[in-house]
Amino acid sequence: MASVPSLASTVQQRLADGLSAALPDAASADPLLRRSDRADFQANGILALAKQLKGNPRELATKVVEAIPANDVLKEIEVSGPGFLNITVTDSAIIDTLAARAADARLGVPFNESAGTTVIDYAQPNVAKEMHVGHLRSAVIGAAMVEILEFTGETVVRRHHIGDWGTQFGMLIQFLIEHPHELDHSSEAEVSGEEAMSNLNRLYKASRALFDSDEEFKTRARARVVDLQAGDEETLALWQRFVDESKIYFYSVFDKLDMDIRDGDVVGESGYNDMLQETCRILEESGVAVRSEGALCVFFDDVKGPDGNPVPLIVQKSDGGFGYAATDLSAIRDRVQNLKATSLLYVVDARQSLHFKMVFETARRAGWLNDEVKAFQLAFGTVLGKDGKPFKTREGETVRLVDLLDEAIGRATEVVREKNNDKIALTEQEIVENGAQIGIGAVKYADLSTSAVRDYKFDLDQMVSLNGDTSVYIQYAYARIQSIKRNAGDAVPTAHPELELAPAERALGLHLDQFGAAVAEVAEEYAPHKLAAYLYQLASHLTAFYDQCPVLKADTQEQKENRLFLIDLTARTLHQGMALLGIRTPERL
Repeated sequence: MASVPSLASTVQQRLADGLSAALPDAASADPLLRRSDRADFQANGILALAKQLKGNPRELATKVVEAIPANDVLKEIEVSGPGFLNITVTDSAIIDTLAARAADARLGVPFNESAGTTVIDYAQPNVAKEMHVGHLRSAVIGAAMVEILEFTGETVVRRHHIGDWGTQFGMLIQFLIEHPHELDHSSEAEVSGEEAMSNLNRLYKASRALFDSDEEFKTRARARVVDLQAGDEETLALWQRFVDESKIYFYSVFDKLDMDIRDGDVVGESGYNDMLQETCRILEESGVAVRSEGALCVFFDDVKGPDGNPVPLIVQKSDGGFGYAATDLSAIRDRVQNLKATSLLYVVDARQSLHFKMVFETARRAGWLNDEVKAFQLAFGTVLGKDGKPFKTREGETVRLVDLLDEAIGRATEVVREKNNDKIALTEQEIVENGAQIGIGAVKYADLSTSAVRDYKFDLDQMVSLNGDTSVYIQYAYARIQSIKRNAGDAVPTAHPELELAPAERALGLHLDQFGAAVAEVAEEYAPHKLAAYLYQLASHLTAFYDQCPVLKADTQEQKENRLFLIDLTARTLHQGMALLGIRTPERL
């Protein structure tokens, strides 16, 4: 497995060689190379350099070009305008570089040399509560970041910080003690997620109604919270039943989302209970937190309420109870000290930004975060309905996540069935499988193709459309390539660097070569939407290539093999890129 230097990095190196030969004093100057619509690349670093050296930029640029030795990569360098360099690479350099990528299982994408260990906190449902549309983004964005970072060589520890502790469990457990068969299953057979959730929903509603109407039950429920927090065995065993029943339901939803959630990675609020006292002790003894009106607080100069008074982070309440902050700070201690994290990534709703800003700053003051160990909130916006308002049902209820996914799968299955014909001839089983892959892919892509921090509209008609920036467009591009390869007869995809390339072949080739750079940028910036944009552009280049460059009816056998080589590498890149987003690419559509 060898990483393949991109054409951009090779061109950059040739320019740097020319710079240091022509201007020894400027050996470390950056040529500032980028893709250009006037040529393959443009370098405009000489403008800044000329300013620095007080020289004429056009003359300097000419000097640099003359100092670059003849080579097989650069076809033409033109000095343009005030001293830009417009650079065209040779056709053979494009095909040679792509051939090196094709020879590697990782498509020549390098591992990150400074890889460390990242703990990603994502997909955080609440025990005994139904997952709704608001749970979608954390799961989808987090799962994509896991795949992307692992692909670049990062060691990734997944954490699902589920809400599994708190006062509501007193009410639920007490009700279960008094109505012991409420969570029983209808048969010995495997329980469906739907059955588990309907049990929990029914119990939650019944216990809430009793809690609100019966003072004596309310008193018993509150006493049960104390038992739970004190670690009473019977109470903990009943609490565990709620957690287990909820997991049956969670896992069924994540399974529908085609997501791999492992039991050992689910460490809820309760997982940090034993650390809370000590976290408070450390913060108080080090002076990071102070007692204020009986509560343990951390204050910040730049966090003030509407009245202008400082708003503290409350780590322990005046009654001795612990808030979210104590749990989140204990989780940071655990992740840094026990899991040896060098990065902590929290995929959490943007509305919690202030809380996390205060938690991270507290952890820095305590020395748990520093220059070597960083924390970052990958904040995301809200899912909106077509009308641009928060997504609700007609009755004004929050939309159940499972209903949303079922509707997307149903709509996508219709699209697959309509497109199916004698030529494609999909079986009913294939239609159903493809429908699920396209429906779930459509939901994930709509989420991932929007910059996380922005809100986005949930519009199923648009999501499963074959036109525009959708996953279906990319999936059809992939399936179309597989169809062409099946019809290619005995022609084998083979790189032919000696051939002259058509403009659409060059454009496709140059974009293919940028895959490694795109992945590195996405991993570094935690920006999966940039990978979605890269893949959509790749599928668009492929569409232009089909219009202008016949593959199976190419002029010569060599041209046919070379074009097969180009589309084969495109398919592999689409497949790999979509897999990093958690989206499947069916072979036949």
